[in-house]
Amino acid sequence: MKKESGSGKRCVRFPTGTFYHGDCISGAACYIPDGSVDLIITDPPYGINGDTLHKHYNRDEKFVVDGYVEIPREEYGEFSVQWIREAERVLKPGGSIYIISGYTNLYHILDALRMTTLAEVNHIIWKYSFGVFTRRKFVSSHYHILLYEKPGGKRTFNLESRYGLGEKHGDGRSLNNTDREDVWQINREYKPGRVKNKNELPPELLKKMIQYSSNEGDLVCDFFLGGFSTARVAIGLNRRATGFECSKAMFDTRIRDMGVIEPGSLLPTVREPSIQTRKNQRKAWTDADIRYLTREFRKRRARGETKKVIVAALGDALGRGRWAIEKALKKTANSGEE
Repeated sequence: MKKESGSGKRCVRFPTGTFYHGDCISGAACYIPDGSVDLIITDPPYGINGDTLHKHYNRDEKFVVDGYVEIPREEYGEFSVQWIREAERVLKPGGSIYIISGYTNLYHILDALRMTTLAEVNHIIWKYSFGVFTRRKFVSSHYHILLYEKPGGKRTFNLESRYGLGEKHGDGRSLNNTDREDVWQINREYKPGRVKNKNELPPELLKKMIQYSSNEGDLVCDFFLGGFSTARVAIGLNRRATGFECSKAMFDTRIRDMGVIEPGSLLPTVREPSIQTRKNQRKAWTDADIRYLTREFRKRRARGETKKVIVAALGDALGRGRWAIEKALKKTANSGEE
């Protein structure tokens, strides 16, 4: 571990990443080069007096580290513009950013994103179990996750990183499609009797984002490290990590652990997808293949077979996936060949 300081910030370097005690806006401007980050995952401050929420929700905060830094509501809009502008700058072209937010200040974050070149990919709802009892309103049990990309490069999206396209539920539904729906039900992690940050993201949520949107060796950045959850999971999945935390108490508590995390230590816990490779996958279609496709499709339809059954059979016969068969059939139909 190598410690450095300067410009009012403390920097700690490990072989797996570099972490800064200080604010992310001036810190990123000073230390993170343009276009150097592959993926950003970050959970900015609440902006809703998060440092006093326990008084309203009867939370036991005995093991929560002091020093949570809140952003005043009246400053939240400009604060969002400033840090998101830095996030845009440091992302590589084609890089992705996930921003986790509650609804109260979501409009500020959306407004700030619209001032950049970042493009929306998905607006995900994270549904979790939450134990706050209310009498006069519905119980809040979700967060928003905004996935945006920086134009100018090919965005990483590992389609079969968790489930193969051919894997099915017992009822025949696609496991891959289910995992990629834009409502995620992942419970928050409770840590009774353990030291923690005010609000820590569960490892299963972080694994999902990191698996889909980065590759081993990529640099993952968290502008608001908090309990260093993103960094820990990123290193555990054999990525590099960096980020900022302005709470000295939290930084000092968590930085001790970062140097002992074994790169790739979480990889054995990751599910191995069953990926089917087709012999003609991504190969150009020949005229003979197209003729066979159209001829067989007509014959089978005439026999009363469903399109789903025909597509599966033709995929096996031609060594291609479902989407390739569907696309070829659509193309032949548009050209009048079918």
